[in-house]
Amino acid sequence: MSIKVKKLSKVYGTQKALHEVSFEVNKGEILGLLGPNGAGKSTLMKILTGSISQTSGDGKICNLDINENSLETRSKIGYLPEHNPLYLDMYVKEYLEFVANIYEVKHKYINKIIEKTGLQKEQRKLIGSLSKGYRQRVGLAQALLHNPEVLILDEPTTGLDPNQLVEIRSLIKEVGKEKTVILSTHIMQEVEAICDKVLLLNNGKVLANNTVKEITKTEKIEDFFRRLTFNNNKTSLIYDKK
Repeated sequence: MSIKVKKLSKVYGTQKALHEVSFEVNKGEILGLLGPNGAGKSTLMKILTGSISQTSGDGKICNLDINENSLETRSKIGYLPEHNPLYLDMYVKEYLEFVANIYEVKHKYINKIIEKTGLQKEQRKLIGSLSKGYRQRVGLAQALLHNPEVLILDEPTTGLDPNQLVEIRSLIKEVGKEKTVILSTHIMQEVEAICDKVLLLNNGKVLANNTVKEITKTEKIEDFFRRLTFNNNKTSLIYDKK
């Protein structure tokens, strides 16, 4: 089991950002993490990546406890946050070389990642001069550079034009065949196109833990999302392996 979360909670003062969230994701699966703004998605991803700690509950990455083995679990994760932090005054390839040095990755792999993420023509440009879409590609490249077992992507297709969107979706789907991917997005078509599972959060709680196939037997992902989040008091799980 690449990712296993059990009754994970996070409390800020009197506010429960997460309330006993549980789910599992296997190698070779892409989990679509859905929810309205403020649902707890970013908090969950920050806990899994070691940025913040949970209040209670357990989380494991590749069978390693995220607290007891914090450094080791973080080395197994590639992370692209929503607000992609980049050094704008560095050149693309220079930045990726910098990241490679941090991870102690041989520089020969940089060209492979540049090609995989479609940055060949941009590699000698300043990151600050790139469009938002190409900056997203640089962020994705740094997340993939150390060949992580787990990839956590927060709104990775933000700012991409339709052609770039198709290319990055295809890349994520290809990567997902051999890695474990958590993909947070507000684009429901994206979930239907590339995800295997859906974890739907609202107000810090799990509303649904479903397979995409199970959902789309009866309705579109967008209708599923709206139905469960529009009137939270009448929601129930459609399908849950637990």
